[in-house]
Amino acid sequence: MLTKIDICSMALLKLGENPIQSLADNTAAAQLSRTLFRPIMDGLIASHPWRFACQRFTLNKTADGDFLVPGDVLRIIKCDGQIVGDRILAQSDKLDLLAIVRVPVDKYPEYFISLAATKLAMEFCIPLTGDQTVFRMLVSLYESELKSAKFIDSTTAPSANIDAFTLVNVRF
Repeated sequence: MLTKIDICSMALLKLGENPIQSLADNTAAAQLSRTLFRPIMDGLIASHPWRFACQRFTLNKTADGDFLVPGDVLRIIKCDGQIVGDRILAQSDKLDLLAIVRVPVDKYPEYFISLAATKLAMEFCIPLTGDQTVFRMLVSLYESELKSAKFIDSTTAPSANIDAFTLVNVRF
């Protein structure tokens, strides 16, 4: 089972640094890992509608007459209401919501793990090494891995069935 330490260690190895054994270590690498891991992963997950992070919700009105956004939601993709902070204003009594949610590390798909480690390596690079050349190389690697991960993510679900589509039926 993959852990935060594993992903942070992968990032450090990409920089040529030693892996960490614990987030509680008193090293610069461990301090960066425990400080930056969650905000960087939340930002990376929220940056794209990754299939593994999408979740549907049906919300009920609160006593205040609005809807409360669930705490693990990082980004709302689709909602028939007006979002104001952590509340949604809508006329109905129930509200359907499609959102990107925080995902536990052990649920990250393989194609996302390398991308996450490279993103962390980019963020760790300047504070740990100060090497602009390595940073630029990591940016290039990240862009390539991001494109690949988005492609894999977009092709993991089966295509919509078009058997009942009238234009296809007319052709055959």
